[in-house]
Amino acid sequence: MDLLRILIAILLPPLGVFLQVGFAGAFWLNILLTLLGYLPGIIHAVYIIAKR
Repeated sequence: MDLLRILIAILLPPLGVFLQVGFAGAFWLNILLTLLGYLPGIIHAVYIIAKR
């Protein structure tokens, strides 16, 4: 299941984080990072998914 979440996080980083943590602070941070740059959003999403 984590592999699927990582693939989703590469395509849509906020969705990958949402599937992992819901509407927690990490989700909102990921939206901000994705808006500032796509790559920081991907890195953060993969980190959140791999951490848990």
